[in-house]
Amino acid sequence: MSETLTIRPIESGDKDAWRVLWTAYLEFYESSVSDAVYDATFDRLLSKEHPDQNGFLAVLGDTPVGLVHYIYHAHNWRLDKVCYLQDLYADPTVRGQGMGRKLIEAVYARADTDGCPSVYWLTQDFNAEARKLYDRIANLTPFIKYAR
Repeated sequence: MSETLTIRPIESGDKDAWRVLWTAYLEFYESSVSDAVYDATFDRLLSKEHPDQNGFLAVLGDTPVGLVHYIYHAHNWRLDKVCYLQDLYADPTVRGQGMGRKLIEAVYARADTDGCPSVYWLTQDFNAEARKLYDRIANLTPFIKYAR
């Protein structure tokens, strides 16, 4: 990368670029959300009333090219909260250059600072490229997810 990559918290002026990135993420998983969910999610990511919902953008030069959302929540097996890394996305034109790792490491660092050192996430079994990174920076667990 010739331009500088910066990882920073999502800011109020990022809504349009954030929406483009999150839409691409959702489309990768063949999903979509309503405009109301876009608006509510963005508002929560910035709101002091929702301190457990957070996000970072990866910005290359002046262009947002990646995002991560993470959520702190209580856990019945421990006293401290845990951190769920819910969404991680890098624009395909800049993949393979360390951005995903930097976004995850930013979540690790913030979670440590906030007293939530346990960080976990889910991915689809078909997401082979991302899983190569995950296998290097985290431990694969034996859990299987079920949903109603």
